Amino acid sequence: TRKSGTLLKHFEIDVKMQSYHMHNEHKIVKNLVQNLLQGSNIGLISDAGTPGISDPGYLLVREAIKHDVVVDCLPGATAFVPALVQSGLPCERFVFEGFLPVKKGRQTKFNELKEEKRTLVLYESPHRLLKTLKEIVEYMGEDRKVAVVKEISKVYETTWRGTASYVIDNIDESKIKGEFVIVIGGKE
Repeated sequence: TRKSGTLLKHFEIDVKMQSYHMHNEHKIVKNLVQNLLQGSNIGLISDAGTPGISDPGYLLVREAIKHDVVVDCLPGATAFVPALVQSGLPCERFVFEGFLPVKKGRQTKFNELKEEKRTLVLYESPHRLLKTLKEIVEYMGEDRKVAVVKEISKVYETTWRGTASYVIDNIDESKIKGEFVIVIGGKE
């Protein structure tokens, strides 16, 4: 509501806002659907990216559809599409994985993904970026092609391209801040 509120205020849009995030979405989704069934209109917006794409939104959309509520979606920003295009890797067929499991199931997921022939797209946080790149080397090989894109469409946007080991060696650790998209070439 802080960032979205600033945007709405700028455009003189005065509406009631309610936070909807991963920590409360399960608790409030039924109430939101009830409001919709009673005739309210709800707009779900995200501070960065598109609701439902590695952001809350799926549960609300699913429940609204279950109750025959009309759901419209306006196209908006999402980081993985421009990162995929500017990666230089094949983008006619790809797999979007979002964030990988942090602990449980991570090794299993890497074992599954290492055989994927399509280009892979991941989101990663700054504090796990190097760990994930090292795991790409471990599971997929040091010569697997990758592109790491930081802060899509923002002032400090940066892209590192090359093999996984090359990117690890050339990424400036002092610049590991912000949001990251990792694009991984498929298994050849």
